Amino acid sequence: MNFIDSIKAKAKADKKTIVLPETEDLRTIQAAEKILKEDIANLILIGNEAKVKEMAKDYNIEGAKIVDPDNFEKFEDYANLLTDLRKAKGMTYEKACEILKKDYLTFGVVMVKTGDADGMVSGACHATADVLRPSLQILKTAPGTKLVSSFFVMVVPDCSFGAGGTFVFSDCGLNQNPDSEQLAAIADSSAKSFEQLVGEKAVVAMLSHSTKGSAKHADVDKVTEAVRIAKEQYPELNLDGELQADAAMVPSVGASKAPGSEVAGKANVLVFPDLDAGNIGYKLVQRLAKAEAYGPMTQGIAKPVNDLSRGCSSDDIVGVVAITAVQAQTNK
Repeated sequence: MNFIDSIKAKAKADKKTIVLPETEDLRTIQAAEKILKEDIANLILIGNEAKVKEMAKDYNIEGAKIVDPDNFEKFEDYANLLTDLRKAKGMTYEKACEILKKDYLTFGVVMVKTGDADGMVSGACHATADVLRPSLQILKTAPGTKLVSSFFVMVVPDCSFGAGGTFVFSDCGLNQNPDSEQLAAIADSSAKSFEQLVGEKAVVAMLSHSTKGSAKHADVDKVTEAVRIAKEQYPELNLDGELQADAAMVPSVGASKAPGSEVAGKANVLVFPDLDAGNIGYKLVQRLAKAEAYGPMTQGIAKPVNDLSRGCSSDDIVGVVAITAVQAQTNK
């Protein structure tokens, strides 16, 4: 069973309710039909019921619940909650009502906050900042988490490296230039995400253009310090660095460049030193190796909210909904 099929099987075994706020985008409607047909999750679609049904006239979304903020029975409760959560920032009840009626993403996040939904997926027609801003303002970070970050699950065909060609790459979508402590926190979150979704033990490589001192530069120092911090703060992690990508993944290269390392040549979680490297790296693997790239998924938010690429397909949305549902299963 491939990665996404195993995720869908996990999602079906303990179905969660996922909210999709971007009902003005046809890809959302197409994905909803597939999700309901495959019985992956219960769905809530936010929008005017007549408009949603008109958009979906050629698709079967009968099993989805359509919630219109303009006549939702819990609207006043939601407005009061948003007012209370953001009053220190000047939020009034009137402003909260205005936001909730116009901004379906914020409405969806409040729905997750109250427990009326278990997670949210959006971003097909919104920027990442629009997705994450209300998530961080309303849901906050998860207990014990120092940093919200992002990751991709990369599934590389005909690949013997990683977990049968499956990797977690991070951070490829959120933190521009993390410092050493932030890199260590990203490594910890990424290892947990890998084990939750892939079901195998995480082997974490902190990547650099240097392996074990082969180059001298402040950028290398940042990674070696991140390794020191991670081993001190997260001693349970199977982690090492600094490692070049080939030393991290290829057994023969790892044995040559980093003899004695328990990670070199075996890594399945790759932590990139900055957003440039991570974003470029995942896109090269996706396009040149024809890898499946699921993400950017977020990690570290109190409840699962995941962003989509604006170039996503309806099948991409289905996959991210399945992953979000599995994330929600451990968020109790």
